[in-house]
Amino acid sequence: MLSLTAVLVAVVCVLIVWIFKPADRSLQKKEREPEARPWVDEDLKDSTDHLHQVQEDEDEWPESEEDVEHIPFSHTRYPEKEMAKRSQEFYELLNKRRSVRFISNEQVPMEVINNVIKAAGTAPSGAHTEPWTFVVVKDPDTKHKIREIIEKEEEINYMKRMGQRWVTDLKKLRTNWVKEYLDTAPVLILIFKQVHGFTASGKKKVHYYNEISVSIACGILLAALQNAGLVTVTTTPLNCGPPLRMLLGRPPHEKLLMLLPVGYPSKEATVPDLKRKALDQIMVTV
Repeated sequence: MLSLTAVLVAVVCVLIVWIFKPADRSLQKKEREPEARPWVDEDLKDSTDHLHQVQEDEDEWPESEEDVEHIPFSHTRYPEKEMAKRSQEFYELLNKRRSVRFISNEQVPMEVINNVIKAAGTAPSGAHTEPWTFVVVKDPDTKHKIREIIEKEEEINYMKRMGQRWVTDLKKLRTNWVKEYLDTAPVLILIFKQVHGFTASGKKKVHYYNEISVSIACGILLAALQNAGLVTVTTTPLNCGPPLRMLLGRPPHEKLLMLLPVGYPSKEATVPDLKRKALDQIMVTV
């Protein structure tokens, strides 16, 4: 009798474990499940952490930097009062910069576009690889094709990929997937990052910190456009990189980082009344 009781107890224990184990697994699985995050475009992912995925052939390295001639540095030093004046004036100029989505179709001088892109090309880059390509689009048909590609994907972005929080955060800007400025702006500048380059013999060459380098160049470009009296809005159209790259005939190692519609503001242009953070909120002195 005691033996039978022991068997029954053992069976009951096994049943209890069997019943609760799936529930425990389900709970563990739930705990491991990450919070849903907005979808990220592969072309816009930072490749900085994968610098050595592209390996150079040691026999194909370009000449060493040690062999580059170094020359005396030419520098202009200003008196402190002039330094303060110039820095204040530059700040005031850039503080007027706004993201403008209402752009006139009035043409802008190509000389100005050339100059602002040359200014962007002065940006520092990892090992001086200069991993950027600026594609200037003026042709109306090509601009419209770009708009069609972007609006098709942007509607999906707003409805599915971006997530409710992101879409909600954008409401104050009154923006959506309709991008009329892609047709009206006289110039579109598409900035591509080159994830690697090529040696003279065609071997792949590492572009160190290509994401950061091109981002710095974009910042200088924005400042140059403001200095020239032109407006733009920074756009990063998700999932549009590959079709835009094909449309513009760019090679696979170039990834779209940013698109800037450039021109004069339209007469009806408005911007949200946003305030920038004060200095004590963005600077820490140690």
